[in-house]
Amino acid sequence: MVPLDLRRLRFLREFEERGTLGAVAAALGYSPSAISQQLALLEKEVGTRLFEKSGRGVRLTDAGQLLAQHARVLLSAAEAAAADLAALSGEVRGTVRAGGLQSAARRLLVPAVSRMMVDHPQVRAEIFELELEQALPGLRLGSVDLVIGDEYDGHPRPRPAGLRFALLHDEPLKVVLPATHPLAGTGGPVPVAMLRSDVWATSAEGTGHHAMVVGTCRSLGGYEPDLRHRSNDADVQLELVRVAGAVALMPALTLPAEDPALAVRDIAEARLRRRLVVVTRDTPPAPALTALLAAVTDQARNLT
Repeated sequence: MVPLDLRRLRFLREFEERGTLGAVAAALGYSPSAISQQLALLEKEVGTRLFEKSGRGVRLTDAGQLLAQHARVLLSAAEAAAADLAALSGEVRGTVRAGGLQSAARRLLVPAVSRMMVDHPQVRAEIFELELEQALPGLRLGSVDLVIGDEYDGHPRPRPAGLRFALLHDEPLKVVLPATHPLAGTGGPVPVAMLRSDVWATSAEGTGHHAMVVGTCRSLGGYEPDLRHRSNDADVQLELVRVAGAVALMPALTLPAEDPALAVRDIAEARLRRRLVVVTRDTPPAPALTALLAAVTDQARNLT
């Protein structure tokens, strides 16, 4: 057997994590045929079948599953070796990839990258706008190094093994209404129970924000909200409130300082909050990642 190619082992790990060649290709920016060719070469390298037909696609054989487990260890060891060598040199250089939801990218990642350009010009920082659900597979597999996600009261995130979660920021949730809404003129907290007949704007199904809105309406109002509008872009949600008469539950960080078209109110029935968390792999970080994490943490301390 020839020496194993780490790049092809990474493709194998991606397949184990994502389940289809198409998902691997989309995640890594290759065509499905290119992924298939590389995995076929890996099969030749090891001299045994790693895949078998399953419906319209393929799945791992027992040998494929075994090699994927070893690939996880080998890739982790390679990453640790690279981090140790980088730390030994004393230089902060290399590439670090970070993802986050829109408000975190805007308020935390972009300012942190600006600081990195001054303090560590030899670091190449790449930023992606990603929801935590989208980012976790890439984080576990090493294609993303740092992710900022969110979680809400009553809707904790799972804590997968091999990842490290740290709190960055804690903030209240607010009811956001059109300024012309009948409840906007009171000036006081707005009961979620009284928004039963309203049209709601929320994030896409499967996100933490979507689950929070549905859960809050059920628990505090006893109803299923009319989730007519869905966007992961907070600015789009706010525009739906301004122009389309929708209502929303939004974290303070996503709100403008002042907008006469919006009425921002406390929730009457409870004090609900959102937490921003930074997630990294539970392995020794390279100096470039350590520097970016420090910049993000410092920026979080300055949030208002």
